[in-house]
Amino acid sequence: MTRATTMFYRAAAAFTGLGLLAGLYYRELTHFTDHPGGTQLSTTHTHFLVLGTVFGLVFLLLEREFELSRSKAFGGFFWTWVAGTVVTVGAQVFKGSLQVLGSAAAESKAIAGISGLGHIALTVAFVMFFLALRSRLKADASAPRAELVSEAV
Repeated sequence: MTRATTMFYRAAAAFTGLGLLAGLYYRELTHFTDHPGGTQLSTTHTHFLVLGTVFGLVFLLLEREFELSRSKAFGGFFWTWVAGTVVTVGAQVFKGSLQVLGSAAAESKAIAGISGLGHIALTVAFVMFFLALRSRLKADASAPRAELVSEAV
């Protein structure tokens, strides 16, 4: 495995673990407090699994096919994606926990602001991803191709 595929593999695996733990945490906390659900906490499981696991595996496959890591935007994209996912879902976990516990602090504008920063980071990461992909697609299109020779039967 290359360094980049290893990075995507490890990130996807870590986000899978976090997604499963988030689901377990939600289930146990709402069960312990007899909370009926319907909070930000109920979506953290899915957000970790989609933003982290699914996208991480898609990025891994695209890395193997197009060598995204050869783009100048790669390093920024990767770490911004990881940070944006962690901040976004971390804010959801925090707010959702406060909601389940019945705290008025759950409506804090600071939590919304932090979540917004995570969403901004994810937006920047996806822009950087598409820039990296475009540069690699252009490089791939300009690379010489081997001609297929057909033998007459």
